[in-house]
Amino acid sequence: MTAPPRTRREIGWRIWQQVPLILGLVVLWMLLWGEFSWLALASGVLVAVLVTRAFYLPAVELSGRFNPFWFLVFLGRFGFDLAVASFQVAWIAVRPRPPGRNAVIAVDLVTRTDFMTTAVALAISLVPGSVVVDVDREASILYLHVLGVDDQTQVTAVRERVLGVERALVRALGSADDVRRVKAWTS
Repeated sequence: MTAPPRTRREIGWRIWQQVPLILGLVVLWMLLWGEFSWLALASGVLVAVLVTRAFYLPAVELSGRFNPFWFLVFLGRFGFDLAVASFQVAWIAVRPRPPGRNAVIAVDLVTRTDFMTTAVALAISLVPGSVVVDVDREASILYLHVLGVDDQTQVTAVRERVLGVERALVRALGSADDVRRVKAWTS
């Protein structure tokens, strides 16, 4: 737990750290209402400020690093995975034989930050056929429920796919420490 801010500068920095969260909540509010009006904007700001003051949200430390090239590579890979998995899940649903076995697979991530763990979990859960059912924050382990896993080679393939998504996200958004960990792990 961090110490409360003592100086005016620390207080100002904490407020600026909350601005992206408040803006995100206001955008979410506007999307929920489905319209842009000054009343919706004002009520969104009010609700966002009340939510951030009433509920404790731990600070997420962003890396401050963004690589547009590797982000585009990640988006391309994500789109490809999304398309392939959609067809695989559709085939599982309509094929004439009974559905295959499912599995809950533990994947130990290389990075240790909450931001990267969340980003990887979100990217994996958005692809059909797999969903994150639990996260061990301290050890950075994702537990995934995966459709159509019949043997150990498929379990290994799922783990490699998740670690590939992690590598792609680290190249695009990861901190210097995350990049160093991934490079050390892959070497």
